[in-house]
Amino acid sequence: QPHLIRISSRDPEPPSIDYVKVSGGIFYDMMIHDFDMARFLAGDEVEEVYAQGSVLVDPEIGKAGDVDTAVVTLKFKSGTIATIDNSRRAVYGYDQRVEVFGSKGVAFNGNDIPNTAHFADANGTVGGTAYQVMWDRYEQAFVNEMNAFAKAIKEGTETPVTGEDGLYPVEMAAAATKSLKDGRPVKIAEVR
Repeated sequence: QPHLIRISSRDPEPPSIDYVKVSGGIFYDMMIHDFDMARFLAGDEVEEVYAQGSVLVDPEIGKAGDVDTAVVTLKFKSGTIATIDNSRRAVYGYDQRVEVFGSKGVAFNGNDIPNTAHFADANGTVGGTAYQVMWDRYEQAFVNEMNAFAKAIKEGTETPVTGEDGLYPVEMAAAATKSLKDGRPVKIAEVR
């Protein structure tokens, strides 16, 4: 069982203000994917959510009623604790990393980059840059999702992701939104 989970997810550029106005906010349109991942990595359900957020990237996002920089702490039923940080701007491209720590060790995955070659000389080391375009970053994930769906249809089996898997992160986003507004931890039961 994991003790601690840490997820960082930062996009290269914020979405348009028109999108921000209708997206439901950073917890629904961005961090919701990290909520999915945290549940999967913990193998457990979240009991309580605590969110902090600021407007540090674009004041227009704040005027639209959202934040562009956020940190959420999740407490799972088992006691596992997870932290997720999001930013709507990382000038160097998609920055998405994860770490799972437990009594038997730690597993982590660094930022995915298209080219891992490095050059080093007396002035330092230079390496590849992160993905800049969502379709490039997630191409294989989209292919895997479509293949899994097609396989379930063809074989008449359940999809690997259930309706509950879709609903629970929405409840986590609702709890994070309420937590940010109220300035306190919010139990999932409050928003269910």
